[in-house]
Amino acid sequence: MSSTILVSGGAGFIGSHVARALLERGDTVRVLDDLSTGKRENLAAVAGHIDFHVGDVRDQARLATLCRGADAVVHLAAIASVTASFERPVEVEGVNVGGTLAVMTAARRYGVRRVVFASSCAVYGEPLVVPVSEEQLPVPGSPYAVSKLAGEGYLRVLGAAAGERRGDDPHTVALRFFNVYGPRQDAGSEYSGVIARFVAAARAGEPLTVFGDGLQTRDFVYVADVARAVLLALGTTAGVGRAVNVGSGVQTTLLDLAAAVCGASGVPLRVVHEPPRQGEIRRSAADTRLACELLGYRPTVPLVEGVAATVAWQAESV
Repeated sequence: MSSTILVSGGAGFIGSHVARALLERGDTVRVLDDLSTGKRENLAAVAGHIDFHVGDVRDQARLATLCRGADAVVHLAAIASVTASFERPVEVEGVNVGGTLAVMTAARRYGVRRVVFASSCAVYGEPLVVPVSEEQLPVPGSPYAVSKLAGEGYLRVLGAAAGERRGDDPHTVALRFFNVYGPRQDAGSEYSGVIARFVAAARAGEPLTVFGDGLQTRDFVYVADVARAVLLALGTTAGVGRAVNVGSGVQTTLLDLAAAVCGASGVPLRVVHEPPRQGEIRRSAADTRLACELLGYRPTVPLVEGVAATVAWQAESV
């Protein structure tokens, strides 16, 4: 049975993959995006099949229109930058926290049954143990991370408890995304991920810029796996009211990543080092056991395959 689903930030990198995946399974898709980082061309192939609205996620009147008759909301709209959150903390708080509160308010008012929220592994801060599980106490190390943890809090207090609905309160699931990458990630954006930037540099014949010594680790998860996790979260009963990691479960150093990107691009490995960036952690990888248990999620795309697909997409998109 098909559903009507609103995707905030649906013209963005992750959002466009989620919107397409929802269409492919037969859902009716509404998209809200202010196009500050999202792009119409990300949805060009399915433009005639999506109800697209340009607007701010904090606009209650617009949310009222889009939440009426919707079965679920996938809330992805945010300023997704640690650096920007240090430089413009008030703006980031307004969009990330204010936007989430606005979505939850509209969802409750218009009887939306499910809200899936894009949180972040940044909420953990520097993990005590890697891979990091959901049992670790969050210690956010940036305003961006604080904004995502606050969003989780609003879901918890304004959403329905597991197994029940209090009036019109929606069931909620928070997905803590690790480092998402893949086709349609904009290498030229200040919010772009390291893989997109590495691929662009390699294709241009330029050295890859690494902040710090390059031995810091990250968990890189392919965007198709993330979109699948979102779809699973829309249908879960076991995951209601929970925050769940979505990653690959694999640690990769930035130097190893640089080697993989250069190998897939067919260019020699060249790296230049810059000072570490504020708020960055040393090690990161997801413990994905809870996602497997509650959502039935398992990552399927290994890094070498995902990097090759990203390289091919950038080459085709020029």
